[in-house]
Amino acid sequence: MKQLLFIAFLITSTFVNGQNLYIKTYGNEKNKPVIFIHGGPSGNATLFEATTAQNLADQGFYVIAYDRRGEGRSADPNAKFTYEEAFQDLNAIYAKYHLKKAVLLSHSFGGLVATLYTNKYPQHVSALVLAGALFSQQETYDHILNRLKKKYSNDSEQLKKISTVENLDKNAAEYRKGCFDLASENDFFKMPNPTSASKKLYADYEASEFFKTNIRNKNAPLLFYQNEKQNNIDSRPFLKEIKASGVPIFAIYGKEDGIFSSEQINSIKNLVGENHFAFLDNCSHYLFVDQQNEFLIHLKKWLK
Repeated sequence: MKQLLFIAFLITSTFVNGQNLYIKTYGNEKNKPVIFIHGGPSGNATLFEATTAQNLADQGFYVIAYDRRGEGRSADPNAKFTYEEAFQDLNAIYAKYHLKKAVLLSHSFGGLVATLYTNKYPQHVSALVLAGALFSQQETYDHILNRLKKKYSNDSEQLKKISTVENLDKNAAEYRKGCFDLASENDFFKMPNPTSASKKLYADYEASEFFKTNIRNKNAPLLFYQNEKQNNIDSRPFLKEIKASGVPIFAIYGKEDGIFSSEQINSIKNLVGENHFAFLDNCSHYLFVDQQNEFLIHLKKWLK
């Protein structure tokens, strides 16, 4: 089995821009291209691929999934984990697949990568989709910690744990990790009432070959904070520039995604416009699994 997995990995890995970058495509290459940009740093596209990539392609799109350099299945001991490095690999994907323009479908940290890329190369992007995407990092961290302080107002041990994280350097990888670890421990990333459809998708993922290659590079966040100066940003000024440039922006979020405050959600809704915004019920951070049908309906409506 391990040998078969290794062979499959080699088949779907491609040398792009001198890098061994994992890429896989779904659907007809003549259809509108959509590039999925996963979360991280230290993430990968396995969950999206196992659950959603083919279903999105079936809606009439040419879906390209990849793992960023040094993350997931794109192993590279020399990766720097900077935004500029991510831009280089995206440009190489455009060149490899002869793309003039593509939709960037971005999730979580991938939203920052996609936003900064679109701001720099608007001519390459037909639409930017923020799907549970980060856009104001410090507000997210503040919201996580403030929500937990209220939840544990009478629990001194938990308050001490929260305070330890709160007092870390705000521009350090340890601070980011501490905030998201606390969020994860308190189920901020999980939908409150899993549906039969979402349960099946998650179960199928865990039984799939993709789950077996769910590789997490623990050094990626450390190197990102070491090498990237823009490590704690608010990307809304860039989003306003992108909107002004004429590139359409769409935003889709889960109502139970615990890492975003209502103020943040309202701000992104106002920025993109009501007709370009969707807020999904009983849905958390992994909205393309939690409420996949609604997710696909909105993407098809917006992008077709």
